[in-house]
Amino acid sequence: MPASSSSAATRPASPSHQQLALAAGVAVAAVWGANFAVQKTLFGLLPPGAFLFARYLLMPLCAALLLLHANGWRWLRLPRADAIKLAGLGVLAHTVHVSMVTYGIHWSTAFSSALIMACGPVFTLLILHWAGLERLTRGQVAGVALACAGVLTFLSDKLMGRQWAATGGDLMMLFSASLFSYYTVMTKPLIQRHGGVAVMAYATVAGSPLIVLAALPVALDAPWAQMGAFHWSLLLWAALVSAFLGWLVWGWVNEQRGVGRTAPLQYLMPLVAGVVAWWATGEQFTLAKLGGAAVTLAGVAMAQFATRDANDPVREAPARVD
Repeated sequence: MPASSSSAATRPASPSHQQLALAAGVAVAAVWGANFAVQKTLFGLLPPGAFLFARYLLMPLCAALLLLHANGWRWLRLPRADAIKLAGLGVLAHTVHVSMVTYGIHWSTAFSSALIMACGPVFTLLILHWAGLERLTRGQVAGVALACAGVLTFLSDKLMGRQWAATGGDLMMLFSASLFSYYTVMTKPLIQRHGGVAVMAYATVAGSPLIVLAALPVALDAPWAQMGAFHWSLLLWAALVSAFLGWLVWGWVNEQRGVGRTAPLQYLMPLVAGVVAWWATGEQFTLAKLGGAAVTLAGVAMAQFATRDANDPVREAPARVD
């Protein structure tokens, strides 16, 4: 890692940097919210498997080049134990999590996907409790229960209408959110030791081969010739701007503003996703959906911010990799 990274972490950000970081954080949240509709639109022509194939040809290359650039064009070698652990976590986060998110978006709707992924902080809290790193307060337990009730309300119209594909997509998204929360908790000490760029690069490179191999048959039959400039721009936006660049900017925003002040920006994503989905794809919203969404986000916020006392740090909401 560059020698200046440790000193930069301890130096307080200037007011101008704070304002720039706030604007960048809002922009990233908006990009991530809109990306659900972007992928949904892209899947109207390109199968999800083909999208994954293209994305994981591009992202490992970008991640490797970034790591090389950050270390004087030398590959950063990690201790064997950490490299093996990162390989396993990379498979979990990219091979499994991102694949499930991609197909979940395909089977469900943009707004549903964004709302379900906003439940990530609840899973992070539960995993921290399970690992013995944090005890749940009554407020946090109430928040978890409220979020669960909101999700059930949100899914009720699909369940009653027997929309099994859409319901399955939502449940897949919910499970994938828990997987990435686990990844977030497990990579925290690795990031502290080796830096976020190294962890992201190793995990991305490790998680890519299985996706590329599994998606190869679908990619060979995909209608690449039918893709015009519009669909190629959607693909590059989703793979490089939203996923790759968005992750990097979000890390810088957290460094400048702190996790506690940045995490609430993630609650903008379902709002942006809903507006963009309504405008771009014609998605409709029932009262059950809107009410369930409001209850879910209230429960997530309560679970995340109900700490033991006023001086407790706010736990980090998982950073997105989809």
